[in-house]
Amino acid sequence: MKKFGTMRVNELDHLEIGGCDTLELIREFGSPLYVVDEDLVRKNCRKFRENFIDAIPGGEVAYASKAFTNLAMIRIIVQEGLGVDVVSAGELYTALAAGADPARIDFNGNNKTPEEIRYALENKVGRIIVDNFTEIEMIEKIAGEMGAVPKVLLRTQPGIEAHTHEYIQTGKIDSKFGLSVTTGQAMEALRLMSQSKNMELVGIHCHIGSQIFEVEPFVQAAKIMVGFMAYVRDALGVTLKELNLGGGFGIYYNSIDTPTSFKSFSQAMYDALREEFQALDFPHPSRISVEPGRSIIGNAGTTLYTVGTIKTIPRVRTYVAVDGGMTDNPRPALYQAKYEMALANKMSATDQIVASIAGKCCESGDMLIWDTSMPWVETGDILAVASTGAYNYSMSSNYNRLPRPGVVLVREGKAQVIVERETFADLIRNDRIPEHLK
Repeated sequence: MKKFGTMRVNELDHLEIGGCDTLELIREFGSPLYVVDEDLVRKNCRKFRENFIDAIPGGEVAYASKAFTNLAMIRIIVQEGLGVDVVSAGELYTALAAGADPARIDFNGNNKTPEEIRYALENKVGRIIVDNFTEIEMIEKIAGEMGAVPKVLLRTQPGIEAHTHEYIQTGKIDSKFGLSVTTGQAMEALRLMSQSKNMELVGIHCHIGSQIFEVEPFVQAAKIMVGFMAYVRDALGVTLKELNLGGGFGIYYNSIDTPTSFKSFSQAMYDALREEFQALDFPHPSRISVEPGRSIIGNAGTTLYTVGTIKTIPRVRTYVAVDGGMTDNPRPALYQAKYEMALANKMSATDQIVASIAGKCCESGDMLIWDTSMPWVETGDILAVASTGAYNYSMSSNYNRLPRPGVVLVREGKAQVIVERETFADLIRNDRIPEHLK
């Protein structure tokens, strides 16, 4: 086990997170359970603030709330001095309800509805990151009707294929996100945006993918973006004042992962930017943004499960089933994501078997971890899976009518619920029976 937040083993040989015995957490709050280490979230926020906001002139950090969002999480982000990136009216509503400054909210996304655009304009979000030509037309129309002139950036595709799973590569030409620099579409969109009286074109945006460990793709993207900004200046006579380089900074999930420090990312990106600005005689932008999500919340989250059935197929495999699975963590099924685990009630026990951790859903693909070494396991053991803070709760579902687990925030030995566990009543709350079926 590595990188398990503020992991500690207590005198009972139990896993502790944030000073809380994980078995006591299960007894009090039920199983499965998401556990968020508040101190680690804050530590990650401060690293980004120190290495991007404080270290780069005009630096800004907007937490990508899609990774994990609720009122408490956004309140922490605000307290730690970061902005917020949202991709839907629901995420925007949550951010506003939690007290985020609208001026420091970026509204991203590839298919904003007219209602979402209107909602963003009504609440005076700081920036709308425009994805496509249809959206340009919608903003032009709606902003004109409302008498608003929002600050906008264009999301571009720099043409970089980062080394990550193909489903989370977003900077290449063949992507549902943004408009390509190399095909001329991005330039045409910028021309339209620069001529609009109903939007203020301030910059460009790119996001090359997620869970990226190498610095080089970010450096390449930075150079391409600066070169494109200079090209826009020469071709359109428009000097863009803002550059958003997205997120995607990789974190540790298992032994094959080799994360780069936030400082290394920051230094390499800024060095590349500064060199390109000087070489192209381009003025330093007033705002240079990044959008970390996973790298703030990912390793601060742990999911606790209770072991149920154990099935051994002779000379084939042992399956250890837990009371959750793809409903609370769909990433292994979606991306073949790999995780590490521990038996929270047997932390010092030596590994004796190789087994696969199965979920309880009626799907053969509902597997959390394949063929992992672990201690002798018994029904009732508490199994902890590390680094589940990002894209677990936020992507969870009620498949097989399983209620979503609760989320607790732990710090200095105290645990507080930040998302209530769903009940069976919650599962049918929105159901309706037509008159002819009554």
